[in-house]
Amino acid sequence: MLPRDLIDLMRDLNVFPVVVSTVDGEGNPHLAFITWVYPTDERTIRIAVSSNAKTAQNIRQNSKVAIQIFAPDKALSCYGVGKEIKEKIEDVPFPVSVFEVQIDEVENSLFPGATITGIIPFAHTGNVLKMTELDSKVLKALKE
Repeated sequence: MLPRDLIDLMRDLNVFPVVVSTVDGEGNPHLAFITWVYPTDERTIRIAVSSNAKTAQNIRQNSKVAIQIFAPDKALSCYGVGKEIKEKIEDVPFPVSVFEVQIDEVENSLFPGATITGIIPFAHTGNVLKMTELDSKVLKALKE
C-alpha cells in the first residue's frame, strides 16, 4: 500500500514526477518520465500520457506496470496492473489517455544508509501559462 503521507504529498502538488515502466507485447521494457499522476487511494494510481505514446501502447498490449516514486525519505517501486479508463480527455487539444494502475506490491528501493531529500525538481519551460492550463485539465480528468 502507498503510505498516507505520500498520497497527501502527491495530491497537494500540481505535478508529481515519476518514472513509469511498461513492457511491450514482445517483453521489451520501456521507461518514461511523466508528471500527470494522481493516487486515488492506497492501491490505485492514475496516470495520463499521450494516447500514441509507447507507454500507452504497451499498457494496452501488456498490462504490467511499475511506477518508481521518489519523495522525501522514500524511493518506492510500485508494481501492478494498468488499464485504460479514458481513451481521450475531451478538453485537451491533443489525444491524452488516462490509465488506472492497481498496485499489487510496494517495495522500498532505497539502499541501506541512504535517503531521498526531496521530490525530483521539475519546472515547465516554454509557455508556462499554457502548460499550467494543460496540467489543470489533465489533473481534473485524473480525479474524476
